[in-house]
Amino acid sequence: MAKVLVFQHVAAEPLGILDPMLRDRGHRIRYVNFHRDPGAEPDVTRYDALIVLGGPQMPDQLARHPHLAVEMRCIEQALEREIPLLGICLGAQLLAHALSARVRPMTSWEMGWHDIEPTHFSAADSLFCALVEPQPAFHWHGYTFDLPQGAVHLARSAKCENQAFRFGPSAYGLQCHLELDERLINRWLSLPSYIDDLAAHGDQGTETIRAATPGLIGPSTTLGRALFGQFLRPLGTRKSRHVLPSR
Repeated sequence: MAKVLVFQHVAAEPLGILDPMLRDRGHRIRYVNFHRDPGAEPDVTRYDALIVLGGPQMPDQLARHPHLAVEMRCIEQALEREIPLLGICLGAQLLAHALSARVRPMTSWEMGWHDIEPTHFSAADSLFCALVEPQPAFHWHGYTFDLPQGAVHLARSAKCENQAFRFGPSAYGLQCHLELDERLINRWLSLPSYIDDLAAHGDQGTETIRAATPGLIGPSTTLGRALFGQFLRPLGTRKSRHVLPSR
């Protein structure tokens, strides 16, 4: 049974399809919710894997969100110990920043459904070999990053060249949201702050995204389960299931 540490930043961005995948494998999940407890000081060395989820914060907002510095220290510790690490959206940006790559605003935000495509490195990667051709994925980000030195470039999109990467044997950063299911996407499309961001920065309207989602979510979650399943594979499986309370 593995112990998995999860950094969450807002209630609307949980583990999504990763949650039942972790539970079904019997892993123990420890949430650190930085929105609820911005002063948390987790010890990543006590865990077998680290998952850093998305959120509205930006890596250059350390003055406004001091917990981002704490998260990057934890990411650095996970990298030093080669603890499996998965960063999604903000999590990928923090991973890139911790690896000394430049993280910067995009000229045009990537929001809604946009294709991601494999690079010529994808087929040799244990996760991204599942991405064999361009396919739609859900996006919601206004920042991008340079590929960290020594990282393997695994996916791109028309708006975001560095869509996904691996560093070392088991640290992955993904800009797109393969963890989302249809329920979560519709939840985002009903929240005022998300609607405002889409109106200000998006090139797809709320109803356009909502109408496209039923036809695109199946292949997206299938890809997500394939990638995340390979990420979780080294952690093994157990029959017992435990979720520890947030702290």
